[in-house]
Amino acid sequence: MNAALPAALLLLALAASPALAQDTPDNVGHTHHLHRHNQPHETVAADGTRFTTNRDGAPLVLPTEQDAFTFVVFGDRTGGPVEGVSVLADAVRDTNLLEPDLVMTVGDLINGYNQTPEWMEQMHEFKGIMSSLLCPWFPVAGNHDIYWRGTNRPDEEHEGHYEMHFGPLWYAFEHKDCWFIALYSDEANPDTGERDFNRPENHRMSQEQFDWLASVLDRAKDARHVFVFLHHPRWIGGQYGDQWERVHQLLVSAGNVRAVFAGHIHRMRYDQRDGIEYVTLATVGGGQNGTVPQTGWLHQIHVVTVRDSQIALAAIPVGQVMDVREITAAMADECARLRNTPPAFASTLEMSDTGAVRGELRATVRNTASRPIDVTVMPDSDDSRWHITPDHNHATIRPGAEREFTFAVHRNENTADADLRFPTLLLQQEYLAEGFRYQIPETTTDIPIRVNLPEPSIAAGAPEHALRLDGDAWIEINARRASPPASAGQALTIEGWLNADSFAPRTGLLAKTENSEYGIFVSAGIANFSVHIDGAYLDIRAQDPLPTAQWHHVAGVYDGREARLYVNGHLVASGVREGRRTTNSFPLMIGADVNSQGRMTSPFTGWLDGVRLSTAARYTADFTPDRRPDPEPTDLLLLNFDPQPAIFTYDESPARNHPRLRGTARVEPVR
Repeated sequence: MNAALPAALLLLALAASPALAQDTPDNVGHTHHLHRHNQPHETVAADGTRFTTNRDGAPLVLPTEQDAFTFVVFGDRTGGPVEGVSVLADAVRDTNLLEPDLVMTVGDLINGYNQTPEWMEQMHEFKGIMSSLLCPWFPVAGNHDIYWRGTNRPDEEHEGHYEMHFGPLWYAFEHKDCWFIALYSDEANPDTGERDFNRPENHRMSQEQFDWLASVLDRAKDARHVFVFLHHPRWIGGQYGDQWERVHQLLVSAGNVRAVFAGHIHRMRYDQRDGIEYVTLATVGGGQNGTVPQTGWLHQIHVVTVRDSQIALAAIPVGQVMDVREITAAMADECARLRNTPPAFASTLEMSDTGAVRGELRATVRNTASRPIDVTVMPDSDDSRWHITPDHNHATIRPGAEREFTFAVHRNENTADADLRFPTLLLQQEYLAEGFRYQIPETTTDIPIRVNLPEPSIAAGAPEHALRLDGDAWIEINARRASPPASAGQALTIEGWLNADSFAPRTGLLAKTENSEYGIFVSAGIANFSVHIDGAYLDIRAQDPLPTAQWHHVAGVYDGREARLYVNGHLVASGVREGRRTTNSFPLMIGADVNSQGRMTSPFTGWLDGVRLSTAARYTADFTPDRRPDPEPTDLLLLNFDPQPAIFTYDESPARNHPRLRGTARVEPVR
């Protein structure tokens, strides 16, 4: 599968007639630029002979019953790594899913440039893979298939071997009133006997082949379409010289030659001249530098659809054709579980308040599927001061098994500064189906690190401190530390003090809501509490907006049945829904909400203090909020934002999960 491309197919539509550009306005005044390569298909009215219904409705049209068909063209296999045969095998698999009438090639079938034993081995390898095609396939000779290297070079080089094992050097055949012509573009120089595609004087078609081509075109004069195939795209000139001109004029005079296909240059290229489309293919396993994959430097196949009046061309990246019959519900669900199963960590690394870390990271990946998986795990950090070895690990894990990966982690002291970034673990997985590798989207998991901070020492008479947020500032709490158990009836309380500068139309305060979990919002100043129960949100909200520039306490409580919202200790809203809370793997955002990529969104601007998350329904009636709450055994998080010398803030809960200040977040004296 081509990893450089998006999963969507790259369909580059070409055509048998010049492109027609049209600008069409839509109903809101925009202009769409439509590039129409082909004419719309012919249709007929849906009368009673081929169409039936017992309903009224808008009139429909039917396609005409033309004898349309498809064929596929493969590009070069050679010049790349040995693994190129795997790309070829993937192309065969893709083609079998499309089931065209036939497959054409454009030469360079084997690496060649060798002597007889190696040539024979590579020939058998290529033909063995191509033998899996459901349809017939047809060879074209390229320089890699013909050129000899080494001693005892025969004059014909590998031409004899080629014709014995692949087929004639040039030939033609008819299919569904269309003719297919294979030419040979590596004939020896008639004067010197040299074969070297880099020398323009060698690019001459022999009179024998030219006369034969003329005779075939005459025989095919009444055909719907004629297609021509060769290895070198001689029409682009340059090193190919100017000898193609007489061939081109012969093709033009035939009147029904629609397209000429070639390879060799390992990139896609489209040219048109005198009504003939000249199409150059990229590669199917050949050397590929991937300069700009989406403009044709890639492994791809061409799919040609032939109709009476026109042809259509589309390029499909190798490995992008999906097997509908293989995507069963069970298989897709297994891949989804792999995507949603993060690595498990056997221990937590310890970081001092100066940023020093030295320890061993042990991460376990479990294969929850019924097929083997290939996995690669890679520690990663934007902070180069982390030293983690090895830089990656790879393994194949059998169904139901698991594999532990071990990494040594080191970080020096006195590096807990504003540039500190915590490392993550990247997990890449491939689901190994019967004949194809399905790539599971890469996942990133925070490596568990506990920061050891000294307990804050607050001097008598010291000013009150709080968290200052300016719209580009927040704190995020790892999902494992911010997701109370979701068993039916499990309670939680999320609460905190706020003093807002202003309120945006959508403002997150304490939230990890992404079609799941819980959160407090103060959008447009209206406090509301949401908790996701059995696939839907239970959402309760206050009636009156909170004034700015004043301190307010907001608490959301869920006791397993009822959700309650308290503002300044007074119950302002409630709602009932029983069931299981829906959890997620996103962080809890302090001073914002979280989006579907796990990033901060909808930030709060102002001051925050006394933020607490508990696994208990702390309030059942009106209460007096504590400006500086004390820790309780049920707390998962308690942030009173006392001043610290490092870029972390002290968590007073039993968990002691001291989070890092993000963006421009600062702990400052309250003004």
